[in-house]
Amino acid sequence: MLGAIAGDMIGAPYERNPIKSTAFPLFTSASCFTDDTVLTIALADSILSGEDYCDMLKEYFALYPHAGYGEAFYRWAQSESCEPYNSWGNGSAMRVSPVGWGYDTLDQVLEEARRSAAVTHNHPEGIKGAQAIAASVFKARTGSSKDEIREFVEQAFDYSLGDTLEHIRPYYQFDVSCAGSVPQAITAFLESNSFEDAVRKGVSLGGDSDTIGCMAGAVAHAYYGNLPAEIKREVYDRLDGPLLEIVEAFVEAYDCA
Repeated sequence: MLGAIAGDMIGAPYERNPIKSTAFPLFTSASCFTDDTVLTIALADSILSGEDYCDMLKEYFALYPHAGYGEAFYRWAQSESCEPYNSWGNGSAMRVSPVGWGYDTLDQVLEEARRSAAVTHNHPEGIKGAQAIAASVFKARTGSSKDEIREFVEQAFDYSLGDTLEHIRPYYQFDVSCAGSVPQAITAFLESNSFEDAVRKGVSLGGDSDTIGCMAGAVAHAYYGNLPAEIKREVYDRLDGPLLEIVEAFVEAYDCA
C-alpha cells in the first residue's frame, strides 16, 4: 500500500503533463497525495475496521472532497445511494492494493477485489482491472516471479503484456480506462529493477501518471519489499495526521512497510 501512495505522489506533478522520460525529480513541492491515495487508505481502513466499502469510500470523500476525483465518482460520493455506476475506469484499480495485502489466499483476494470495485466500478472491465492489480500484489508479496505474474495476468485477465515500454511510450496518451492503463502499469513493474525504477518507468509513459505510478508502485512494493527509507520519509511527511494514522495501523497489521 505504501508503494501505491508513493507512486501517486511521485506521479502527481505530471498528470496531464507527460514527462516521457524517467529522468525527473522524484519529489518536488508539487508531489502531493490525490484521490488515489485517499481512496487507497479508505479501503485499508475498511479492511482494518470491517466497515462496508461503500460507506468508507463516501466517508473519506467527505473528509477530502477536493482530492481530484473523477466526475462520476464525485456525483456518486455526494449521493445517498450505494448503487454503482458501471464504470470501466481505473479508479477501481488505483485504490485496490490493500486488498492484495489483507487476505491470505488468491481466491479471497480476487473476491474482495471484485467487491471493492463493484460498489462503483461494476462494469466487467472495472472489476477486471482491480482484480489484476490486487492479484499481482498478492502474488508479488508471496514469492511469485515476474514471469509467473506476467503469465497469470495474461491468462486470467486476457491482458496483453508483450509490448515494451519503449514501444508504448511514444504514442501513449491520457487514458483513464482499466484496459488502457492497468496493463501498462504492470508492464512498468515487469521491466523494472527496483521500486523507484518501476515508478519512474510508469510515470514516464505520460497521461494519467499519478494513477499509473500508483498501480506500478503497488506491485513493485510487494515484489521488492520495504520501501527505501528516503521514499518512505517523503510519503509520511506529505500525509496528514488522520491518513497517516490508518497507514501506520495497516503497515503494522500486515507487515507491509
